[in-house]
Amino acid sequence: MSQNGTDRVRQFTVGPDDEGVRLDRWFKRHLPQIGFATISRWARTGQIRVDGKRADPADRLSAGQSLRVPPGGDITTEKTAQARKPLTEEQLDRAEAMLIHRDRAAIVINKPPGLATQGGTGTFEHVDLLLDAYAPTGPRPRLVHRLDKDTSGVLLVAATPGSAAYFSKRFSGRSARKIYWALVVGMPSPDEGIIELPLAKQPGSGGEKMMVDHSEHGQPAKTSYRVLDRAGNSAAWVELQPFTGRTHQLRVHMAAIGHPIVGDGKYGGPEAFLSGSISRKMHLHARRLVVDHPDGTPLDVTAPLPDHFAASLAQLGFNQDDGEARPIAPTELGREEKKTVAKAHAKQYRKERRGERLSGDRRTIRAGVPSDRPAKSKGPTKGKGSPVPVRKPVVAKPKPSPKPKARRPGPPRKPAGR
Repeated sequence: MSQNGTDRVRQFTVGPDDEGVRLDRWFKRHLPQIGFATISRWARTGQIRVDGKRADPADRLSAGQSLRVPPGGDITTEKTAQARKPLTEEQLDRAEAMLIHRDRAAIVINKPPGLATQGGTGTFEHVDLLLDAYAPTGPRPRLVHRLDKDTSGVLLVAATPGSAAYFSKRFSGRSARKIYWALVVGMPSPDEGIIELPLAKQPGSGGEKMMVDHSEHGQPAKTSYRVLDRAGNSAAWVELQPFTGRTHQLRVHMAAIGHPIVGDGKYGGPEAFLSGSISRKMHLHARRLVVDHPDGTPLDVTAPLPDHFAASLAQLGFNQDDGEARPIAPTELGREEKKTVAKAHAKQYRKERRGERLSGDRRTIRAGVPSDRPAKSKGPTKGKGSPVPVRKPVVAKPKPSPKPKARRPGPPRKPAGR
């Protein structure tokens, strides 16, 4: 997609990543400097054409369509101008060191422990800041999901807006498979099982800490675990697979069954730290991610362990190869999880359809999708224009004739004299 200045008509071809996107959102992705008011005026006057036909801002595009954009409209204001802050050489090197996979739709990094996914109060160095290193120009890569600051491992980043929408649907629909490795205190029994405990924010923590909550405020949370190896009764190496995506879900669930993750003092307290030379850092690593890819072939990526986790496995006598050949546990959603997935799907659908309204005749949607409901008739019409109801003739009822008034009796008449 290229253009030669803004003083003449521009021609674009809709790419695969923009399949199904609204016309106004296409402008926001590729020509963000053009405001919605300008887009609406161009569409109203027929200056925007899709495959040679007039188009509405709410129309949805298809891959391969030709889009005509008139000249002008590239007035950049302080609100629309979002200059990217240049990264330092150190930041560029750090971003390059984290990269483990890249294609036209996906960027996969191995997030190190201690690096936040997004910025916040007092957090100035984070993954989101480093994403400009992967696309100095053009659309900025977007985070698809998050990892806790002290959790390491696979983190998926969408390379384009279209792939961001595609991957987000897979995560909200629970079809993405995430496999975590963790060292936990003690020996879980049985060796594998399902943890189903609802979670909610702990009061007074400002939303920074979660807890098990069986009241109506608790949200369903489900985690599968299985022991890969054990070091006596002191520690175990486990594989975790979350079926839901609650905040701190794996950490709270393991602490709730009495086996906190090694190094997780927030939920395990002092008992979460092993004696000896075992690192005090948290031992939770997003080892593997399997998710559908827009190209049709599933994306299956594995992230190497951080140094402190690999050293702890070696000190406890564990062999990483013992955990590689295990098949992924099947995703089994319960009734509550299915409800959550359905709600997420409905929310995503409403988000995609946001802004569409019924047109004047209330039979067709502005996006061009006809409605199955017929328009209600308001009666006969007079000529052209909106329906005008015909009034029924009013028949006047005859007024009843007044009754004769009764005479009041007068004084008795005197007889006439002779």
